[in-house]
Amino acid sequence: MKNNIKRRKTRVINVGDVLVGYNNTISVQSMTNTNTKDSFATISQIEKIADAGADLVRVSCPDRESTKSLKTIVKNSPVPIIADIHFHYKRAIEAADAGAACLRINPGNIGSLERIKEVINAAKNNNCSMRIGVNAGSLERRILDKYREPNADAMVESALFHSQILNENDFHNFKISVKASDVFLTIDAYKKLAEKTDAPFHIGITEAGGLRAGTVKSSTGLGYLLLNGIGDTIRVSLSADPVEEVRVAFDLLKALDIRNRGVKVISCPSCSRQQFDVISTVSEIEKRLSHINQSLTVSIIGCVVNGPGEAKTADIGLTGGGKNTHQVYISGVANHRLKDKDIVEHIVDLVEKYIADINENTNTCNEEKQLIA
Repeated sequence: MKNNIKRRKTRVINVGDVLVGYNNTISVQSMTNTNTKDSFATISQIEKIADAGADLVRVSCPDRESTKSLKTIVKNSPVPIIADIHFHYKRAIEAADAGAACLRINPGNIGSLERIKEVINAAKNNNCSMRIGVNAGSLERRILDKYREPNADAMVESALFHSQILNENDFHNFKISVKASDVFLTIDAYKKLAEKTDAPFHIGITEAGGLRAGTVKSSTGLGYLLLNGIGDTIRVSLSADPVEEVRVAFDLLKALDIRNRGVKVISCPSCSRQQFDVISTVSEIEKRLSHINQSLTVSIIGCVVNGPGEAKTADIGLTGGGKNTHQVYISGVANHRLKDKDIVEHIVDLVEKYIADINENTNTCNEEKQLIA
């Protein structure tokens, strides 16, 4: 069943060659955790993040040495680079001059109006977009004095105040984020902000935690927002390898049938009816197929209770049977039985052959179209 999510209608901006906003693909991003001054290590990590599927990568630029390295990093990056600027406006100017596709600034920390105007001019001159990044933990003093505490209204006021500055300076190539570590505060802020602006949103639950807890927390908040059509770029913020952030983001988008990339494995939790070790089998299959970009569904079910039904909706399916004999399905149809063989190797081989056949058919169709043209 396809989703019927109605995307929030926003204006469209560009982050390098990536279009962000209404009717465009929801972009996935992550952030490097290397020392930016080490351009070799940073580029290496960016390549791994991009290989996992990220469309955008953010790089922290806390000092002059980092922005000096940024030019080399941008030149060698396979995806557009977002420069993360927190305290010094000159770092933003240097990053724009170095070729950053976007500047992420935290309004509570960037400085005076005149400094913000200088950053705007640098962005204009370099065809660089911006993200107004409002965080509950770093709101401006005047906002905190007014509201007494970080809340949704305070975050929205901060975002709109700085949006107005950009708009008044004829700069419209920007997106906004209003993130908090609290799921409910984040949701409330985005919902209220969505009623007041047509700017695209970058969404995330900031400082969500480690891999397991952070995944659950982010999926809860981001899932709600996405189901309500809110979100144009996303980041799952985890205290983990940035590649894991990208994987979780795509798993979330796949679960909502928003963006399907890679193999979706449907598997049972296992019970005493299982005819093989489901947990270890699924774990190994996911690892072996993690390099695949094409959208594909594989069902691995331990017994015949739900196995045949799940297999009928999968590209490749396996249902556990008695006496170490299991039924294999191709494109939803029972194809052959697997007996006394390595399940993992067999399924991996089938998936790779299935994809090879798809690619061959696609190439043939393209050649035929060229001949007709």
